[in-house]
Amino acid sequence: MLDRFRITGRSLVVAVLTAGLTAAGLAVPSPAGAAVTRAQLALRWAPIHYQDVDATGSHALSGRSDYVTKVDFDGDWNGRNNWDRAGQSGVSFAAHAYYSVVETGTHWYLTYLFFHPRDWTDHPFFETEHENDGEGVLLVVERDGSDYGVLRAAITVAHTDFYSYTPGGSTWTSGRESVDGTLRLQSSPHDASTHPVTAQEAKGHGLKAHPQYDINGDGIVYYPAATAETPSSGDDRDVRYALIDIHAAGGLWAQRANTGLFASLGTFAGDDSGDCGAGTYDCTTNSANAPWGWDDGNDLPGRGQLATDPAKVAVEYFTIPGTLSRTYTYNPYTS
Repeated sequence: MLDRFRITGRSLVVAVLTAGLTAAGLAVPSPAGAAVTRAQLALRWAPIHYQDVDATGSHALSGRSDYVTKVDFDGDWNGRNNWDRAGQSGVSFAAHAYYSVVETGTHWYLTYLFFHPRDWTDHPFFETEHENDGEGVLLVVERDGSDYGVLRAAITVAHTDFYSYTPGGSTWTSGRESVDGTLRLQSSPHDASTHPVTAQEAKGHGLKAHPQYDINGDGIVYYPAATAETPSSGDDRDVRYALIDIHAAGGLWAQRANTGLFASLGTFAGDDSGDCGAGTYDCTTNSANAPWGWDDGNDLPGRGQLATDPAKVAVEYFTIPGTLSRTYTYNPYTS
């Protein structure tokens, strides 16, 4: 009878603690023996993200042009009105990022997309701007038998170039491409895990491992969580962002043939209406990409393969000890 009471009491404590953590928006690990879902895996490894903010000039929208948000932040899937809608009242800058999970028997490949409605400049010479901006990172996690695996490497997207990184202690080294630096890990105040740390520059939003890009003056530090928050200002150092599955029903991947959102496969539609380009060198059209459109033209992997065939990219970029399977057990980009 006493043993039964102890078990029940312990279960009650666990239930109360779990409910409290969930209500606070914290990530709750799966109990031992339970299968980790792809959403949990994506949240576990989602980056702590440093976003530099520039409030200079009217195109900056007092810094809001550097806030990360949803593709449909304005309530529709029209990519050609995002520049103008970003400057209107009533639209949401609640922080979100998109993710996808691709699996083999040996590794998980986690892609994260950070979206901005504007790629902008306040410079009148040589620098262009454009509607919509999508850059991100691929994380490679080895399946070692533990719930969440071991992080081995990252490749980031900065405009039309990719940059590769490994965390301290990784067994992966340079391959066809040289490793560009160390992927730092940082504890989050919103869960019990350490996360890789990435950063984006203001205006053009190129993405690298922190501190290769860093906050210079004003900036936002985004933390992955179960809830989405809107920055209180352009200098808010604790903002939670929520994750959206790229392959959710009706979501970003499902919209890939929507000609209002995409000008061509993987390329966001964007025009030069409104004040895009006003006072600057030019406003280019159809200039941003979703993950299946990311490309580094100087490297061997093909356009979009960072997301759609990440095992191929991994073996091109890194020298990898042991086994790396090229056979996908789950790849929603090909299903």
